[in-house]
Amino acid sequence: MQLEKIQTKIYEIRGQKVMFNFDLAELYEVETKNLNLAVKPNLRRFPLDFMFQLNKSEWEGLRLQIETSRGRGGQDIYL
Repeated sequence: MQLEKIQTKIYEIRGQKVMFNFDLAELYEVETKNLNLAVKPNLRRFPLDFMFQLNKSEWEGLRLQIETSRGRGGQDIYL
């Protein structure tokens, strides 16, 4: 994946630069479901602030910035 394409998938949320789980899954060429399945049981291997979940109002605010909406509230975010 080209650097410019990756940079377009980085957002600022809660003062942190983050990527959505579905964008990381695309980057690693896996399904989002499989990425989540790999990360969640191994949370001890990641920093405490590695992942958080958007609330519905945060997701609604960001949806407009994203080319296509791929879901609803509760999206996982990886720092």
